[in-house]
Amino acid sequence: MRTAILNDLRKALPERDVPAVQECATKLYNALPKKDDLRQNTVMVAYGGGKDSAYAVAFVRAVHLALAERHGETFRLRVVTMRHGGMPYQVMLNIDRSYAALGLYDDPDVELFLVERDQVRPFDRDRPMPHRLIAFNRVDMLMSGHRSYGDGRATFCNACNLNVADSFGVAARHGGGVDLIITGDSPQEQRDYALWIRRLARGAGQKPADARKGFQGTLETLDGLAQAYFAEIHGSGNVERVKERGVTSDIPTALEFFSIYDYTSYASGAHWRLLTDFLGFVFDEIAFNFTESDCANPALMAHLRGLRTEYVYRRTYREGIAQYVDFAIELMRRKHFPDHLVEEMERRYATEEGVEAMRAAATEYGEVAFGVTTEQLVCMVYSPFAGRAANLHDYLAAEHPELLMDEERIRALLAGGPDEGVGARLERISGLSVTDLQALYDGPLWSPSAELGTQAGVLPLVMDSDPHKKIIRVKRSPEGEEVLDRVAGR
Repeated sequence: MRTAILNDLRKALPERDVPAVQECATKLYNALPKKDDLRQNTVMVAYGGGKDSAYAVAFVRAVHLALAERHGETFRLRVVTMRHGGMPYQVMLNIDRSYAALGLYDDPDVELFLVERDQVRPFDRDRPMPHRLIAFNRVDMLMSGHRSYGDGRATFCNACNLNVADSFGVAARHGGGVDLIITGDSPQEQRDYALWIRRLARGAGQKPADARKGFQGTLETLDGLAQAYFAEIHGSGNVERVKERGVTSDIPTALEFFSIYDYTSYASGAHWRLLTDFLGFVFDEIAFNFTESDCANPALMAHLRGLRTEYVYRRTYREGIAQYVDFAIELMRRKHFPDHLVEEMERRYATEEGVEAMRAAATEYGEVAFGVTTEQLVCMVYSPFAGRAANLHDYLAAEHPELLMDEERIRALLAGGPDEGVGARLERISGLSVTDLQALYDGPLWSPSAELGTQAGVLPLVMDSDPHKKIIRVKRSPEGEEVLDRVAGR
């Protein structure tokens, strides 16, 4: 069976990848610590469910089989997928089809895992999304969004990136651990990322871990950043919630990455036939949004931009969507997406009917994936509670004028006073508990229009250094008053 799969893979891979598989197999063999018994080595690769990681898994599987062909045995291959609320079922189906095509299910030298926070489970495409995981992602999304006017990167990506790092630590230490971790990043990209993390840590007043500790040190540094970041988002008094969001770092100091960057063709146009014909990859309406093919959150990022423009700026939803689409299409082109995928995304939002269809899809997705209503998302894009409730009056006047007479009672409750009958209403319109609303009140409110370096905290540090943003001029009133604003997302 292995020989047949390898032969099929050789036909499906881009032509230049076929000799590259053999070159990579030789280099990987030399990097394994136990060459006399290859099956005693475990090599890990992450499969997020998107097109790039699907290609990486297929390439690594080819290397895995090439070593079996060459030596009569091969290393144990551990493929791990971090689950999160933004992963639709279609992504699980794409992963399942890839695993079947690559013959991974029936290979005794393969481990297929789902990582759900600190839990590692066998991959099961039909496993329901755990309620605890949904609640975990939901409160991160709401608390982050309320500190940032629903900014796409702050609302979804910052916490998710830290969770991805944690999943690497969790998966790498599981069972007997792993000997190498495969990455598609170049060595230079890995160094740049490690340096960026160290700079963030210093900017946050922390001492980075010893650089000689390699990946373990990077995880330790990220753990310190995660603790500071989530204390800022959820409030330092919420000790258990912040602790739960730490980054796992108890892995062997010697654990290193092995880069396949020099051997692969990451422009998806180069391996389109492999993705769609061989792996059965489907780019559906929810799972494929802008630069992502494994996450529906970018559809919500665009939706939030539309809601902020419609409700806060009192202009049109479509105007806000157009701002996000312009930004995201530029990002797709910078990432060398095939022209037909860029054109598909442009068509999706090109008409009023298309925008309304995606609005309905994003609304339904938000309700299913995170349990949030349109009313709660509208509340979030005002950010009415953070920063001592700086925007509370404007929010109440525009969206809940019947509560204006209760504004002082609301402020007193947010400041820690007694609930005089307004707490349940605030919880319903925000989707957050009174305790969380009080944490928002006591903590910072990030501004998208503030000058670089003028805001204190970890969130501004991350946002200022984020490359996935665009500064634009927007009209923030029906009369057309123009100001600088920011669009960010994926």
